[in-house]
Amino acid sequence: MPIEWDPAARQWHLRNERMSVILAVLENGELGQLYLGSALTPGVDYRHLARGPFHGWENRVGAPIRLELPTPDTGDYRQPALAVDLPDGSQAMRLRVRDHRILRGKPALAGGMPATYVEDDVEADTLEVDLVDERTSLVATVRLTLFRDHPALARSITVRNDGDAPVTLRTLMSASLDMPGADWERITLHGSWVRERHVTRAPLTPGRYATESLRGSSSLVASPFMALVRPSTTEAAGEAIGVSLVWSGDFLADVEVDQYATTRLRMGLHPDSFAWHLAPGDSFTSPEAVVVHATDGLGAMSEAFHRLYRSRLARGEWRDRVRPILINNWEATYFDFDEDRIVDIARVAAELGIELFCLDDGWFGRRDSDDRSLGDWVVDRRKLPNGLETLARRIRDLGMTFGIWIEPEMVSADSDLFRAHPDWAIGVPGLPRTESRQQLVLDLGRTEVVDHLAGALSAILSSAPIDYVKWDMNRTMTESWSGVLPAERQGEMRTRNILGVYELYRRLTERFPHILFESCASGGGRFDAGMLAFAPQAWTSDDTDAVERLRIQWGTSMVFPVSSMGAHVAAVPNHQTGRITPLATRAAVAAFGAFGYELDLTALSTEERAQVTDQVAWVKAHRETLQRGRFLRLIDPFAGNGNDTAWMCVSDDAHHAVVGWYRVLSRPVPGPSAVRLRGLDPARRYQVRVWPETDDTLVRRNSLVRGGDELMTVGLFLDDEPREAGVRGDFQARLFELEAV
Repeated sequence: MPIEWDPAARQWHLRNERMSVILAVLENGELGQLYLGSALTPGVDYRHLARGPFHGWENRVGAPIRLELPTPDTGDYRQPALAVDLPDGSQAMRLRVRDHRILRGKPALAGGMPATYVEDDVEADTLEVDLVDERTSLVATVRLTLFRDHPALARSITVRNDGDAPVTLRTLMSASLDMPGADWERITLHGSWVRERHVTRAPLTPGRYATESLRGSSSLVASPFMALVRPSTTEAAGEAIGVSLVWSGDFLADVEVDQYATTRLRMGLHPDSFAWHLAPGDSFTSPEAVVVHATDGLGAMSEAFHRLYRSRLARGEWRDRVRPILINNWEATYFDFDEDRIVDIARVAAELGIELFCLDDGWFGRRDSDDRSLGDWVVDRRKLPNGLETLARRIRDLGMTFGIWIEPEMVSADSDLFRAHPDWAIGVPGLPRTESRQQLVLDLGRTEVVDHLAGALSAILSSAPIDYVKWDMNRTMTESWSGVLPAERQGEMRTRNILGVYELYRRLTERFPHILFESCASGGGRFDAGMLAFAPQAWTSDDTDAVERLRIQWGTSMVFPVSSMGAHVAAVPNHQTGRITPLATRAAVAAFGAFGYELDLTALSTEERAQVTDQVAWVKAHRETLQRGRFLRLIDPFAGNGNDTAWMCVSDDAHHAVVGWYRVLSRPVPGPSAVRLRGLDPARRYQVRVWPETDDTLVRRNSLVRGGDELMTVGLFLDDEPREAGVRGDFQARLFELEAV
């Protein structure tokens, strides 16, 4: 999979079997984008694909030239990918190609940025192109990696100041794609707390559309992802280009259609909260953007992200392991517990086959409510007089592993840490600090703060046999200012804070490689690729209602694999919506994720405990396929009235599959219906089994041996007779197991 350089055409062709990216040196010396799409024939001069004139471009202001790194104020009036405050106060630059390098493999990014990686240099090739502005000696290196086995391109930029005067980076987009034509629709993921990553799809129109976060995190409100799809694109067919940012802080993703019907998609650090001071000799590297191209629909786009992120973004001992089934005590006890109460819950959990106990908030300091003691990472001996070690060993004696909840990036105003170091909390001198739950954000851009947290948490994690950590983050950033940065560097503060978070994660994950880390941010407020580089799973949402989770998990799956989605069975009435759903339905939704429970197991009836035992055993039997198989979306909860949802996981050899089908409200006289499957072997026959095995027409009619071709063209039967629903009652679900025979 070599990268071709044609010196006569001054053209680079990055190609694998499914994707081509073609760049060229334009007549004026700038770096142009010629093509991004399905794989093209190698060894061909493609300069004729360039749109707009080569000669005399500077005399045609606004001409729709396609640039790899557009800058402002030189005739291209669209939004730039790079903008720099130069020593003379201008921003106008002419970035000309000076040099390039073709490298085997994929070099790590500088500056602490997380990124995708390879384990062998044969897995990818990388192109680095140096662009220089001769007037100021500013150098921008565009770095593009194309993977051998994925239709995916990783892109980042390094800017270096080789001049003799300081400059300030104002805009640095990790991705900037110029696409000919505007016959696209955009897909973005939006929401709020307990309503994260809902799918929005709309046609492009002239002008700009943006999705963004200025909250100090990737946020509950928006996700650092955007896709361009053709109007006819479906889950199974059509062109899709997805862009995902490997970053956990403020971001901007926008798409712009100009008067020439040229489409520009950008994604990167948000210019409104980013300004990086570059003294002579300094450099800065952007976060990585991952661009996926698919011709077989949104499902193929998502599958490419899933495979790449699961195997070449996530790291460590837990990357390739199925996730343990977990019980979390939060919704069972909140802050009101002691050692015996926790062990009582764990004892029942062990009897039901659950494998991991997580002790949630309230075990440290004097943490009796959410407005105190954050930052005081010492065990509360009032609740746990024997410390974490005795509790952990009592739980391990039951045959389970043990984990804890932490929120290291925050500090309570009522805490020993804040009283000792009030300057470690972010705030502007002379302004009152905005509080949320009486807590503040620690400045992790300060080395001494990271050092303190790494030491305190290492002491805790070394004090007991701890196998799991849930890492929470429960408020956004305000009054952004750092006491260790001079005025001209305050624009770096938010970026440095996220880099400090990554550094803390890096230290702890390297020191405790056996621990499974799960990221969390008021639920799914930082469910992004940056976090996945350190924690292979994330708490998908604080909303544990099975009905609401259908949309949340569907939207999350646009980019992220099932193995990364923490999904639990919670108590009813649900603590977020008040809805009462069957226990089987809650399990059927949570099964498509890192499965667990979020309720008081000691309060369950004998019948409910039997159901949980069955659920745990069923997930254990199928979790290899559920967490590591191909995930395929079948019936869209955002389409039509959203009453039905269906999805499935298929093993790589298509020998085994699990299908989930969910109905919100029961309707009278529904008429016959079915769900057509995908990803099966059409030549194989499959034994179909239905869970739970209730005595109804749906189970009886589907429990057959059927051909893969038939299941993909006719489907599983959902309703039987026009006069009678196959499944009665609201909030129903069924899981179908398919095994090749």
